[in-house]
Amino acid sequence: MTDPASYRPAPGTIPTQPGVYRFKDPHGRVVYVGKAKNLRARLANYFQDPAMLHPRTRMMVTTAAEVEWTVVRSEAESLILEHTWIKQYDPRFNVVFKDDKSYPYLAVTLNEKYPRLVVMRGERRKGVKYFGPYAKVGAVRQTVDTLLTAMPMRSCAPGVFRKAERQGRPCLLGYIDKCAAPCVGKISEEDHRDLAERVCDVLGGDAKTMMRDLTRSMEAAAERQDFEAAARARDRIRALNSVLDRNAIVLDAGTDVDIFSLADEEMEAAAHVFYVRDGRITGERGWVVDKPEPLDPSSMVLQLVQEAYGGADADDIPPEVAVPIVPAAADALRDVLASTRGGRVSIKVAQRGKKAELAQTGHANAEQVLGHHRLKRASDLTTRSAALQELQESLGLAQAPLRIECYDISHTSGTNQVGSMVVFEDAIARKKEYRQFGIADAVDDTAAMDQVLTRRFTRYLEESQLPPEERENAKFAYPPQLVVVDGGLPQVNAAKAVLDRMGVTGVELVGLAKRLEEVWIPGDDFPVILPRGSEALYLLQRVRDEAHRFAIKHHRRKRTKAMTASDLDTLPGVGPARAKALLRHFGSLARVKEASVEQIALVPGIGKGTARVVHDAVRGSSGMLES
Repeated sequence: MTDPASYRPAPGTIPTQPGVYRFKDPHGRVVYVGKAKNLRARLANYFQDPAMLHPRTRMMVTTAAEVEWTVVRSEAESLILEHTWIKQYDPRFNVVFKDDKSYPYLAVTLNEKYPRLVVMRGERRKGVKYFGPYAKVGAVRQTVDTLLTAMPMRSCAPGVFRKAERQGRPCLLGYIDKCAAPCVGKISEEDHRDLAERVCDVLGGDAKTMMRDLTRSMEAAAERQDFEAAARARDRIRALNSVLDRNAIVLDAGTDVDIFSLADEEMEAAAHVFYVRDGRITGERGWVVDKPEPLDPSSMVLQLVQEAYGGADADDIPPEVAVPIVPAAADALRDVLASTRGGRVSIKVAQRGKKAELAQTGHANAEQVLGHHRLKRASDLTTRSAALQELQESLGLAQAPLRIECYDISHTSGTNQVGSMVVFEDAIARKKEYRQFGIADAVDDTAAMDQVLTRRFTRYLEESQLPPEERENAKFAYPPQLVVVDGGLPQVNAAKAVLDRMGVTGVELVGLAKRLEEVWIPGDDFPVILPRGSEALYLLQRVRDEAHRFAIKHHRRKRTKAMTASDLDTLPGVGPARAKALLRHFGSLARVKEASVEQIALVPGIGKGTARVVHDAVRGSSGMLES
């Protein structure tokens, strides 16, 4: 713990302009990001008597060791910079909204040569048009199935598309008229892209043009007595109406608005939004958040709207945003949203009518989510705190190990060795900080562990000396409080030798042996036996098992690649270099098996004669290679 007075800037050195500030810990890691209209007045609040601060604010300022700031020209700029830094540094004391579940989206991949309609989750990708999110994936898939009856655009995976392209015949969807089959040239690239854009219009709520075209097509076919074509057009109209009917009409036609609701309490909050386009609900989304910093409802709404539109495209922002309370810095927020949208955006409270009713429904949803989250959080927070406290006491640590790193080695009889590093902070896995290590031939696990730890802590010693602005983005600049190795006393002693040799201090070390789940500490002749029901043991087991899973995943990938290469280089005329060239060109042994002689001959270094040998062997005609 640090004394805030030890790093308090002289009051006269802090500007009175708008800006964004960052608190950093002794290792230079950003722990909190904030913004202010007046930096001097805002920062003065943090350096008053610590006893007068909110407990979570007091924890933040005593964890930090320095504060720095950046002056901006306006409050709108401070909003943008604050949001950017929170996403970049992921500070542990900032409020971060997380989806209460992984909502599915309907996406059209306009960034591909032949766009496809697909259900997607997770992070958004550039060049992909998203619709939703939706509450249930089953309903989304049913919508896709019905929509393809009316508008048969591509929906297959890239592998299926390439296979159909090579074989010259479409998949099942192409035969049953639920795909226009661009893979075999039944529709041109330009016409298929036009079809994809019309699908986007329909999913966005504008189906008038499509309905008009289908109606005219049906009537024209009926007039020329082509009743089969007329029936197909009729069926497409029905399918399109079925898709549109699934989106309830809640507001007047032409109304585009996002309606936010918030259920806010002292320790946690939940939020919900209905996306309404052309009067129809086209999707919804929910968030839950633990509040490591005290924020009033107005500030929470500001954070919520920033989170909802962070990284959004112009089409994602409607002309009206309804909120439960006008947020702090509302004018600046309007300017930010308007600049992204390219047009005016109003932010106001829905006080009466259908919008207010919809906001109340959203609030009820948010309260239900918050109730479930509160029960889970109370149990989870208590468990995690107990686990860290037990570890500190059982292992005799100076402080609770807030950052734990665990290392494991995976191999097959000493071959294809790999190492893994997993990171837990506050007893929660931080998967984006996991790392994999390729290992040169090592005689045993202890030698492999020596390589992995040497590389990790060499990077730490190098990056810890970087200037502050460079250290913030370094991958290994921050040390753990506790290192866990998978193994017993030999592995622990090997790890201890690495840390001693490199002069690394302040990092505790233990090993967890699988046989009896014994905890080994360097220099002790006997292990620490944690009670079988203790939260500390459960935490160590979870960390160890996650490192083991991550190592095996990397090892299997490496082993599969090596096995396919070794399969190929046994063929006549194909050595290690040509085997690697084949795999680099085709990507996998399965793709090599599907290739023709002409396609194999296109690989650099492979002539027609060798191509025929490879083709015959992988197809099994020569019996040289099992398929």
